[in-house]
Amino acid sequence: MNIDMINAAALRLAGHARRTPLLSSPFLDEIAGRRVFVKPECLQHTGSFKFRGGWSAVSALPADIRARGVIAFSSGNHAQGVALAAREHAIPAVIIMPADAPRMKIDNTRALGAEVVLYDRAGEDRDALGARLSAERGLTLIKPFDDPEVIAGQGTTGLEIAEDAAALGITNADVIVCCGGGGLTSGIALALESRAPGLRARPAEPEGFDDVARSLTSGRIERNARTSGSLCDAIITPQPGDLTFPILKRLCGPGLVVTEDEALHAMCLAFARLKIVVEPGGAVALAAALFRPDEVTGDAVIAVASGGNVDADVFTRALARFQI
Repeated sequence: MNIDMINAAALRLAGHARRTPLLSSPFLDEIAGRRVFVKPECLQHTGSFKFRGGWSAVSALPADIRARGVIAFSSGNHAQGVALAAREHAIPAVIIMPADAPRMKIDNTRALGAEVVLYDRAGEDRDALGARLSAERGLTLIKPFDDPEVIAGQGTTGLEIAEDAAALGITNADVIVCCGGGGLTSGIALALESRAPGLRARPAEPEGFDDVARSLTSGRIERNARTSGSLCDAIITPQPGDLTFPILKRLCGPGLVVTEDEALHAMCLAFARLKIVVEPGGAVALAAALFRPDEVTGDAVIAVASGGNVDADVFTRALARFQI
């Protein structure tokens, strides 16, 4: 896994992925005590950065293998990214999703043309289910984060951050990234290492699901005790990936951990001050930038708003709780 793969992914994504800007607001700067810039991947196709990795992985497959179709596991954002990439390549896609995934994410994945197979994450083995379907249909598995081409696609986010930060005169700053298995964070870290070595990737996670932060502290992969039960469903994974963790360990600063309430508060601030809709899991990086100022270095901070696929009831509940 290296910068050459990220550069190659960027070429394949050109004309397909949206280039998202860096947004700012003096109101957010005041809360954080420094300049805050937000990269709104919630504005990416399918509402999250996952389209980048999905397209990268699908487009990298040999044509004959790609034609048989792909399969993916996802609670929603990776599902939609792979489903759209498959549709644009005119190939079949099967997505295995937990039955408790947000309804909007399930419905959107189906609307993009994928076959959705629901499973009970507490009582069923998704890997066994996926292995059976792959064998029966000749499908290629596109992993949500522990896949070199997926990491490469997510790393294109870091290429854009490096270029835009340079244009703004930002040479030393923490880049906080919402982190589940580490595909986006490790991809961004690799891109920054090559293009903006003064910028440091920092993973952000919700309280109770901070496996990456604990793994970085201990130096070995740590698991979460629970695998569900958070509003930040988009970034809940059992543990960091075997491919992603060595990259995170080598390149990232310490992990940041925020509460669910802080994520909801950040959602409201993003809506009020930046006019963007961010889901709870996609808001933890901004929450860390705003509410953990003593744990962040530099006179500027960049937060990636990784996704905006939030059910209406969760969004309205957040807005009602934090009237801004």
